[in-house]
Amino acid sequence: MRIVFLVQGEGKGHLTQAISLGQILTEAGHEVVGALVGKSPDRTIPSFFEREIGAPVFLHDAPNIIYNKKGRGINLPKTIMTHLGSLPHYLKSLHGIHKTIESLTPDLIVNFYEIYGGLYNVLFRSGIPMVCIAHQYLLQNPTFTFPPKSSIDRKFINFNTQATSWLCKRKLSLSFRPMPVQDPKKHLVVPPLLRREVRLLEPHQGDYLLVYMTHHSLSKHIIDWHQKHPEVKLVCFWDNRHEGETVQYGRNLVFHQINAEKYLHLLAGCKALVTTAGFESVCEAMYLGKPVMMVPVPKHFEQQCNALDGVISGAGISAKSFDLSIVLDYLPRHQDQSARFRSWYMQGDNMFLNAIEDFGHGTVSHNRPMPENKSSKVYHR
Repeated sequence: MRIVFLVQGEGKGHLTQAISLGQILTEAGHEVVGALVGKSPDRTIPSFFEREIGAPVFLHDAPNIIYNKKGRGINLPKTIMTHLGSLPHYLKSLHGIHKTIESLTPDLIVNFYEIYGGLYNVLFRSGIPMVCIAHQYLLQNPTFTFPPKSSIDRKFINFNTQATSWLCKRKLSLSFRPMPVQDPKKHLVVPPLLRREVRLLEPHQGDYLLVYMTHHSLSKHIIDWHQKHPEVKLVCFWDNRHEGETVQYGRNLVFHQINAEKYLHLLAGCKALVTTAGFESVCEAMYLGKPVMMVPVPKHFEQQCNALDGVISGAGISAKSFDLSIVLDYLPRHQDQSARFRSWYMQGDNMFLNAIEDFGHGTVSHNRPMPENKSSKVYHR
């Protein structure tokens, strides 16, 4: 099968999921012929994506979340008004996506939570089947546990989630753990998509906390805490394009630009991960048996849901602020869930192939053991 990826470019989660699925599909004899990725002025697509996706990459302008300054979370009114004013520009991007897909002649489109996916199906009716993959589709599962008093937020996020998947053939909900489904022909719960490099890591106990944040404005909280506890070693990752590759704040606090290889190496050796409740980062930590403190971005309902679900799944604890004293107090009572999580994760390759090949002409047997590490082919634009 010839397959095109549509990928939301905000954060690293959807990007690494696309890389992982691309490896699975390539090893099964399919071809990813293009990856169409949404970008925005305040975001840069990490270099590792183009290096590892194994297909030509096509960038297009897409809506993104706008944050308040000084780490005060999402600015929802500004996000909505900014993107309403940019609708003509986004419509132009959608037409560009259509032309690119036509030129690539795929048998299937796989959408990683890109908002243009549903709009593309509705407006262009190309007849190309689409499978949608994201953790956010799990929030449409009737058995999912939501934060209390969240009915309005639930309706808002589920409308956005539904819009990404209008007229799709099947949704695949990435989940920390197995969950029941009502209609497996339309909606499946599947294991996370993790980079194969994670499986090659040897976890060990280091002397530092690892911090990953989805937006550099949140770094103020980390710096403030560190000034009160300078003896605790902190290694942080951010996406601050106004700073250099590495920024050192005193002896025990350093910020790195997002770098996939460096991040995974440091994750394997940390005492615990502190993260802004992104699904992918929590999954990688669970695979390696690392405790997690999840700090949802203020006013970011999806991350509030991720944090609650992560706690239920045994990943660690949730907190409302970057008070790292909380995770240090938690560490002695953490129970390692890596064996159970790995058992669920290892079912993934077969589940993804079977779900996707329903809409193509795949003839591969999926009962073989997964290969240890094969590098995908790399193409350049």
